[in-house]
Amino acid sequence: MSTAVAASEAPQPPRLSTISRMVNTFIAPSQTFTDLKHYTTWTTWIAPWLVTAIFSWMFVAVMAQKIGFEQVSENQIKMAGKRAEQLEKLPPEQRARQMALSVTITKVISFAVPFFGLIFFVIVAAVLMATFNFGVGAEVPFKVALAVVFYAGLPGIVRSLLGIISMLAGVDPEGFIVQNPVATNPAYFMNPADSPVLYSLASSLDVVILWMLVLTALGFSCVSKMNKGTTMGVVFGWYILVTLVGAGFAAVFR
Repeated sequence: MSTAVAASEAPQPPRLSTISRMVNTFIAPSQTFTDLKHYTTWTTWIAPWLVTAIFSWMFVAVMAQKIGFEQVSENQIKMAGKRAEQLEKLPPEQRARQMALSVTITKVISFAVPFFGLIFFVIVAAVLMATFNFGVGAEVPFKVALAVVFYAGLPGIVRSLLGIISMLAGVDPEGFIVQNPVATNPAYFMNPADSPVLYSLASSLDVVILWMLVLTALGFSCVSKMNKGTTMGVVFGWYILVTLVGAGFAAVFR
């Protein structure tokens, strides 16, 4: 019997339940991603996205109660040096209207974050699939790439939980920055108005984000024939590029 025939007749591993996949993402990620290699459908990504979205909305609900959208919006404006200066020069009535508009935008964006994340993860999956398939010669279907990226994003719930705990513990509302609510990166201890570029670079050294990147690389290694060194290089290479572009925008639009 040929090797190809033997491989095709080899028994597949037992299928994991959705809950087992999500739990194993934290304690035995290789099992989750190996399962995705054999049992991914076009709807596999929905469960991890929905769980992440629920925790995100919980974070926003606590933020609305403990911090307040007005304070969150004001803190955001302080981060943007030029905009803060422009608002201070406006007459009181115009400033009040601008602040009210800013609060409304903050509310909408806060609750819409999971949907922005959905679009972002789809783009990430497409870019990584194209990079691996056309640049490295892998054969990863898009539905599998999509599942890998969404499951690798599950540690995002840890960030939401830590943020909720921090707010319930009594974090200073005036120092609260919604994009960086807990000390998971060096930028948490910095003033973003002092150096937007340095703040952006320091924010990229986030332990939760790095955790997700490692999971993403491990996932693509498990669902393909690529070694971990190759997948790590591709995933972190893209991340470094995006980080540098983000720092450039921070310098220009301060």
